[in-house]
Amino acid sequence: MLAMNASGVSRRSLLRGLGGGVALGALAGCGVPAAYVAAGDRSGADRSEQDRRLVFANWPLYIDTDDEDATRRPTLDAFEKRTGISVDYVEEINDNDEFFGKISPSLMNHQATDRDLIVISDWMCARFVRLGWVQEMDRARQPNVTRYLDPLLRSPAFDPGRKYTVPWQSGITGIAYNRRRVGREIRQVSDLWESDLKGRVTLLSGLDEAFALLMLGNGVDITKWTADDFHQICDQVDRQVRSGQIRRFTGNDYIKDLSSGDVLACQAYSGDVIQLQADDPDIEFVVPEEGAELWAESLMIPNLAAHKANAEQLIDYYYEPEVAAELAAWVNYVCPVPAARDILASSKDEELAALAEDPLIFPDDVMRERLSIARDITSQERVEFGKRWNAIAGL
Repeated sequence: MLAMNASGVSRRSLLRGLGGGVALGALAGCGVPAAYVAAGDRSGADRSEQDRRLVFANWPLYIDTDDEDATRRPTLDAFEKRTGISVDYVEEINDNDEFFGKISPSLMNHQATDRDLIVISDWMCARFVRLGWVQEMDRARQPNVTRYLDPLLRSPAFDPGRKYTVPWQSGITGIAYNRRRVGREIRQVSDLWESDLKGRVTLLSGLDEAFALLMLGNGVDITKWTADDFHQICDQVDRQVRSGQIRRFTGNDYIKDLSSGDVLACQAYSGDVIQLQADDPDIEFVVPEEGAELWAESLMIPNLAAHKANAEQLIDYYYEPEVAAELAAWVNYVCPVPAARDILASSKDEELAALAEDPLIFPDDVMRERLSIARDITSQERVEFGKRWNAIAGL
């Protein structure tokens, strides 16, 4: 039975504002030759057949739970019953950089992490892929992924063809604003710099979260942006900070600012706005005319995982449209399985059926044309870019 997220808190609401992970970014940048793991050294003995279990590390509030018993996870329970595979589900990821620091010593020293499946943001996934810290998946075991993965998410620059990663959930970084308080529509990134919003605008503090939307406002193709594009953005943002246009840089505390009216417009995540709209229908989410960034948080199998085949089976299970629909109804982010839309649309529950028409869960054709995945920041760029951005953002 499909159920909606009743928690009132999105998974991303727990994130702290990030500063781009400069120190860890340097380590992750392949600048330490010993950290790289060659393809032939990534796999270990797979005990999946004789040991029917796996360890799955994820973020808090990022899977469906039972309304009566929060310790029960209906989709996972169904997987265990169907397959006989026991899942040790651990909600231990609260910050991409923090989790990187937690497991990187094992990975760089060619040791097992004691985790078979992890979920991290794609910009961090890019580091793992470059370092050779994750295993290529066997798509022969994943027919649902092959068939149902959203074409928009199939081939990011850091992992062409998604050999090493599979999106768990996706989302959009765009603009949120209170239409009643602003008194007009916001349609473009440049609208954030209008005088009537002075001192009532916030940007995301994390370099990886903020830069792509701003580049799109300049007409940049974010799939192949350049260093010049980045520095142009920094120049513009620096001017807006100095003029007092930007109130501050935030993590997910923009949610509180927007709800209270202290902020009128801000960079925002689509899933958060769905939650906010339940309490204030005047809050709107905009994919600007110039476009917005589509991102994902993706599943990966770390090197030397002891239950690789079991992990691949679980990933494919979540790409069954019926299962994807149940998860989407709870987490309210962009579903990476477009076929789940028809499952929700056929629900006799009016609220569930309405989710099928929500473009922030299933983007319509017009919106999809304006979404793109940004090229990730390379290891060579990260330290320099992080220092410049953090200086502007006051981090």
